Amino acid sequence: MNLPNFLTIIRMGLVPVFIVFFYLGQKDIVLYSILAFAVFVAASATDAVDGHIARKRGQITNFGKLMDPLADKVLTTAALIVLVDVHVVAAWMVIVILAREFLITGLRGVAASEGVVIPAEFSGKLKTAFQMTAICFILLDNALWKGGAVTGFGAFVHITGIILLWAAVVITVYSGVEYLWKGRKLLNLK
Repeated sequence: MNLPNFLTIIRMGLVPVFIVFFYLGQKDIVLYSILAFAVFVAASATDAVDGHIARKRGQITNFGKLMDPLADKVLTTAALIVLVDVHVVAAWMVIVILAREFLITGLRGVAASEGVVIPAEFSGKLKTAFQMTAICFILLDNALWKGGAVTGFGAFVHITGIILLWAAVVITVYSGVEYLWKGRKLLNLK
């Protein structure tokens, strides 16, 4: 077990911890909302470093190739779903994000069956970064102001979260189109 793979496992393990803290925080216990935010930030941070460490140390493994993007998707999907559940994020935005994930996962499956590897594109990495950052702002807003701050720093956090989520949706769609365009021959779309 190398360090990058261990960090990926930690990220997956933090998902249920995040969910428990999030829902405890919805019972007007601010400490748990702050802990949910902190756990999500910590889990997101592992994504920022595990791939870098793997490349730097030459520790890229098949486990990491599979589990790192899966851990990202599980973390962001869990966060978006609980935010939809408490009516903080619009369901249609999450549906767009999930549709892209299923579509590209399917495309990668088709590619793998043909012996082709579809590498991660910059737009895919940017999509993940925007999703995670948007979720961080939304969680912080939910933890401290429950979306109700209208002035000062609270308003800044709230508005920034909304803008970043919209940007994440746009980048998600762009990324999906980019992957489909590059993989169109695999799908016999000439």
